[in-house]
Amino acid sequence: MKINTGYEDFTLYQGDTNVVLDEIDSKVDMIFADPPYFLSKKTIAHGLRKDAYKGEWDLARSMDEINDFNRQWLGKCRDKLKDNGTIWVSGTYHNIFSVATCMQELGFKILNVIVWHKNDVARLITDLRFNYEAEYIVWARKKESVPHFFNYKLMRLLNGGRSMPDVWSLPSVGLWEKTCGKHPTQKPLRLLNRIILACTHEGDTILDPFAGSCTTGIAANLLGRNFIGID
Repeated sequence: MKINTGYEDFTLYQGDTNVVLDEIDSKVDMIFADPPYFLSKKTIAHGLRKDAYKGEWDLARSMDEINDFNRQWLGKCRDKLKDNGTIWVSGTYHNIFSVATCMQELGFKILNVIVWHKNDVARLITDLRFNYEAEYIVWARKKESVPHFFNYKLMRLLNGGRSMPDVWSLPSVGLWEKTCGKHPTQKPLRLLNRIILACTHEGDTILDPFAGSCTTGIAANLLGRNFIGID
């Protein structure tokens, strides 16, 4: 179902990503995807559910199921991407290795794996692991032999005149970004701003197949890009 947003350059679809992607007939310049991480578990202790549970869509799956899911939506996204376009996919260790493997199987060329260091996260309630302070974002272009656009000069400028590294120390979602409700895997606006500025021009079209809180769409709109979102 297409949702009328009132803006010609901002389009939202409601439905199954793998179904809606087949219905979109345009090509896009960039894709940002924040797919299910498959880390939720229904854990019962003393009669109460105590573990993080985001919904049925995020429940832990077998590796075969995770690979099949990632291979399907990534393949459809690749068809919608222009030959010189790039895709960014975020995740944690629960899904990001599958994503990278499926990308390579489908013919994407991985350019970087960005480490997003969240410099304001709370301490884990355990003494058995290192504290979780990072997510990973795989950046890849569609084809091995077709060059992509990278705004190296702007990224260098944003990093104080030095080359932008592949470790980004940025805070997680601020309270002001949650005023319209909190999405369990919401991304901060400053993260999407950097990603969009790194590899697109004004007027380009960006696709987010798992739009969620629609941070990608907000960033695209603010930066003068067209947006297509699915949720």
